[in-house]
Amino acid sequence: MALQARALYDFQSENVGEISVREDEVLTVYSEHDIEGWLEGANSRGERGLFPASYVQILRGGGGSSGGGGDAEPPASRYANVPGGGSYDPPAVKAVLPPPQAQPQPPGGFPLPSCPVVSTFCPPPLVQPGVGVGLGGLQQQPSGSGDDDDWDDDWDDNSTVADEPLSAAGMGGGGGGGGGYSDFDGTGRYKVSMGTGNRAASGSVSSAASAKSTATVGRNLNRFSTFVKSGGEAFILGEAAGFVKDGDKICVVLGPHGPEWQENPYPFSCSIDEPTKQTKFKGIKSYISYRLVPSHTQSQVNRRYKHFDWLYGRLVEKFPVISVPHIPEKQATGRFEEDFISKRKKGLILWMNHMTSHPVLARCDVFQHFLTCNDEKAWKQGKRKAEKDDMVGANFFLTLSTPPTPLDLQEVESRVDGFKAFTKRMDESVFQLSHTANEFARKQVVGFKKEYQKVGTSFRLLSQAFEMDQQSFSVGLNRAIAFTGDVYDAIGELFAEQPKQDIDPIVDLLALYQGHLTNFPDIIHVQKGALTKVKESNRHVEEGKMELHQADGVRERCDTISFATLAEIHHFHTIRVSDFKTQMQQFLKQQIHFYQKVTQKLEEALQKYDGV
Repeated sequence: MALQARALYDFQSENVGEISVREDEVLTVYSEHDIEGWLEGANSRGERGLFPASYVQILRGGGGSSGGGGDAEPPASRYANVPGGGSYDPPAVKAVLPPPQAQPQPPGGFPLPSCPVVSTFCPPPLVQPGVGVGLGGLQQQPSGSGDDDDWDDDWDDNSTVADEPLSAAGMGGGGGGGGGYSDFDGTGRYKVSMGTGNRAASGSVSSAASAKSTATVGRNLNRFSTFVKSGGEAFILGEAAGFVKDGDKICVVLGPHGPEWQENPYPFSCSIDEPTKQTKFKGIKSYISYRLVPSHTQSQVNRRYKHFDWLYGRLVEKFPVISVPHIPEKQATGRFEEDFISKRKKGLILWMNHMTSHPVLARCDVFQHFLTCNDEKAWKQGKRKAEKDDMVGANFFLTLSTPPTPLDLQEVESRVDGFKAFTKRMDESVFQLSHTANEFARKQVVGFKKEYQKVGTSFRLLSQAFEMDQQSFSVGLNRAIAFTGDVYDAIGELFAEQPKQDIDPIVDLLALYQGHLTNFPDIIHVQKGALTKVKESNRHVEEGKMELHQADGVRERCDTISFATLAEIHHFHTIRVSDFKTQMQQFLKQQIHFYQKVTQKLEEALQKYDGV
């Protein structure tokens, strides 16, 4: 008979490969041996996957029916490191199991099922161009296979190490008091070390206590989840350590509507214009260069699309809880066509406006380097420095400076869940509006123009027929009817040109926000993962398996992630209201101006009949 277990708590799956269970539900367990605190089995609905071992109690002697299956042998495990369960002789009763001490697992130690795409609202693919993932030593290769995106020019070479001495950043050990700043080194930098999360003034925590904390709050089995890849899990478990400069601190403050990013004291904008075609290698290679002029420097810099692409990759890697706006998509052909260049320029302008309006992104070093550096050698050094930035992953969260007031976890969870539902609904409506607007624009450019010109042609044919009368008193009428035909031709042209003025800008804005909406599931997942660790640590404290100060450290670090998440949500809503207000006003103004031009054309035609 298959091994069975009863669920002691509700568990909601959040990662690929997990299944949800309900309290008192009877589960089929494929192997009594857990994997880092997880068991594999099937719930009463027949869903197969992983669930926490500490959430269930193994039943002996057939204590309940199961959805998995009678006396049949349990299926072979899908996970390579699950022992087969034949020779193990367990104790008589296996009570609530604490997760075993986490052991490092090589990537690919077990296959994970692929995530099906069920809607347009889904996170970006696991492998993103230009983004390195520090997982098991694997490094993703940057994009750049196209002619417009390679790095073969004189702004780069094959080296990935900066021509400067290595700093001590990121080399600090793991001692220290967990959440506080310590060991001021006299150079404006603080050595930040995350131990068990306890902010006691005594300083370091014993390695045994740290090991207990790591062992008690288990690691996610899915090592490819965003919570793990972003460094959120390592930060929550107290494994982040590095040096934070005073200027690198990212501040979250409490505003009238809750947490928000501290405003940029020196706001600026940046214009993008004059895209020009340039060549190198004696004309063998061509590319488009854009002129950028930041308002705070008034110094011109020239950037190619590949430079924007490189910058985007660095920003995505550095800021796991900030929605970095997507740059316009690449295009393999037609890169030098006027319409494509114009469309890409408009997309880059929208992207730049979102970047300069973000209090954090606008001030980060790599973005300022992108906007201001004109010197070839300085560019290379700054580029390599950004590529070896220590304040990424788990260490990024060390740069966050948050209010001392703890957050209400239930309120945070409610607000994040509400925002998750909002973004899903917004994604659906944005997709629908984008489709409708594109279809309407297509009808104007092709259908409306054609129909109005058909009417114009018909009026002119009527005028030509009337001319056969050759009566002198009918000449005025004939000319008026012919003029009416020309007016309808002109109105058709107005319809064809109008989408560039009103509908296309809305479609471009919707495309930018579709990019934001694909970012937020990952951001929310990081916060949800942190919240899950807090619940797990609280449960272990109640069971006497974890010290209170360790759970307090997990809670404090979860608050850090939650403050940043709520600040980003607030910024998204603020910029969304501003963007859509401005764009809708512009759209309606252009519509009014358009119909005024149509009315003017019709009034001109009407006046031609006054002298008949």
